Amino acid sequence: MGKGRLEAFSDGVIAIIITIMVLELKVPHHPDFNALLPLWPVFMSYVLSFIYVGIYWNNHHHLLHAVQEVSGGVLWANLHLLFWLSLIPFVTAWMGENHFETGPTAAYGFVLAMCAVAFWLLTLMLVSNHPKNATLAEATGENRKGKISIVLYLAGVALSFFAAWMGFLAYAVVAALWLIPDRRIEAKVVEEEEKAAQEEEKAAVKAGE
Repeated sequence: MGKGRLEAFSDGVIAIIITIMVLELKVPHHPDFNALLPLWPVFMSYVLSFIYVGIYWNNHHHLLHAVQEVSGGVLWANLHLLFWLSLIPFVTAWMGENHFETGPTAAYGFVLAMCAVAFWLLTLMLVSNHPKNATLAEATGENRKGKISIVLYLAGVALSFFAAWMGFLAYAVVAALWLIPDRRIEAKVVEEEEKAAQEEEKAAVKAGE
């Protein structure tokens, strides 16, 4: 089946996730800027989560750019990813409202780790469903950054039980690693398209002779 509906559905869910998060930013009842100070934990949580959702949306786009069709397994793997992403607004609000206490901060890291695992599984499912797509397999490679991210998430969860700010810092470090989009897939697709265009031109020239 085509990938259009999967992309449209995913984009819609991600847009709703961001909308839910911003609605958690409650307007203070006082007009002075000092009234904003108690909201800084909520705002910091929102900023980090917004970055994460943006990263997943960006990488999801690049990943699906390499394929034209998806299977039922890919649809379920994608739903699995969206399930964990949909929990981000909940743990974001919980962590922010409780000023980075141990439990909420650890739960936040656990959800992020599961999002990373779900994205990795989606990648594996796409590769297994397109065994002849060397571009996809080569571009995704060993997924070192993804594996490192999962380790850092789990480390952040553990650190949260000693000092919650250290857990939050670990999550911020992972976000910084992913701020630059992984364009390997897009670059490979463009390279393959250019090669195909060159071959078509050569074939046209030979046919004209």
